[in-house]
Amino acid sequence: MAHAELNLAVKKLIIESLDLEDISPEEIIDDEPLFIDGLGLDSIDALELGLAIKKQYGVKIDANSEGTKQHFASVSSLCAFIVNHEIAQDCM
Repeated sequence: MAHAELNLAVKKLIIESLDLEDISPEEIIDDEPLFIDGLGLDSIDALELGLAIKKQYGVKIDANSEGTKQHFASVSSLCAFIVNHEIAQDCM
């Protein structure tokens, strides 16, 4: 999947899994924070989004991992995490 396609797919997943009715994928900026300042997501949203990503992409996200916060920082970082996971799976 191309970079732009994955970004759009992740934005749509965020909107659908969190029932964000008042926002379109085009309004979500790739490098904008997902939590607090940006979209204003909270810890419950993070759990729901983590489950949606696991279901959609087969990516298991460890909630207790130090890197998890960084992976969820923005759409761009979330996409990079998904791509890196897919590459690692292909190498196994």
